[in-house]
Amino acid sequence: MAKAKNKVGYVDGFVLIVPKKKIAAYKKMAKEAGQIWKKYGALDYKECMMEDPRPKGITFTFSKMTQAKVSETVWFSYIGYKSKAHRNQVDKKVMAEMMAKYEEKNKDMPMPFDMKRIAFAGFKVEVDSK
Repeated sequence: MAKAKNKVGYVDGFVLIVPKKKIAAYKKMAKEAGQIWKKYGALDYKECMMEDPRPKGITFTFSKMTQAKVSETVWFSYIGYKSKAHRNQVDKKVMAEMMAKYEEKNKDMPMPFDMKRIAFAGFKVEVDSK
């Protein structure tokens, strides 16, 4: 069976904290970012706000791991690519556009989340249920 051309084989994953009072600003920024990533070839882009902080039977939660306060929300976000090489190609174009677009106009713009409390990594897809 031939491998699907647009199948996600690599994912950049993020966990971050967004203050509840800044959710609207974060969603606006994330929507714009998602459009840019997709424009340059990302296969998928998702921003997910934690809804169930304490699933039954789980003792070590995202809330505990991130030390999120009551006034904060935990987000899990990911961007899907064909491969790590594809990710590198897309990111190069995305970063060039973002730097050109935001560096001068918004260089002093405060981020709607704490940049020191973001976790990020690239992941090779090993199991796909499709």
